Amino acid sequence: MSDASDIAAILLAAGASRRFGTADKLLATFEGEPLALHAARRIVELTPGRRIAVCPDDHGMLAELLASRGFEIVVNPYPERGLSHSLSCGIAEAARGPETAALVCLADMPFVSTGHLRDVVARFDPSAAPVVASTDGEATMPPALFARALFDRLCAGEGDRGGKALLAEAALVHARADELLDIDRPDDLPGH
Repeated sequence: MSDASDIAAILLAAGASRRFGTADKLLATFEGEPLALHAARRIVELTPGRRIAVCPDDHGMLAELLASRGFEIVVNPYPERGLSHSLSCGIAEAARGPETAALVCLADMPFVSTGHLRDVVARFDPSAAPVVASTDGEATMPPALFARALFDRLCAGEGDRGGKALLAEAALVHARADELLDIDRPDDLPGH
């Protein structure tokens, strides 16, 4: 079991969002505020040792919104290289700190609760459970927690696979399927 203060939480917010169309998905309004702020708020409530957000730039509206909530902004200038490149950018920044693990969250998953994040952190053990992931009973997915010993492997991933190989051996924390939904298209936003 680990404490959130020993964790670097990484919010991946630099995806290309091709399926969403021309609008910036993470700035789309959902329940009165930009979509990305829902996942960001859960991370803030978790009170990790560090909050890191991977964004396509460090001067746009998304970066400014996240920085104002205490996130260190890491730039991924190549979102077209896939999720693994964003993950690599975030993990490289996390490795500069003293935290024992990195909790990886996706900015397009607005329904994940702070309670679920706490359950993922509580399940973590650097020896017995060095990778902890979320599951709806069918798929294994983020939010996922990775021990510091795995940071080099995470930085070496390519494409949209990211830490997928490591997730195959993860300790799993169950959540309702609707809590783990992500927003890919405008129609995925409730009320659209």
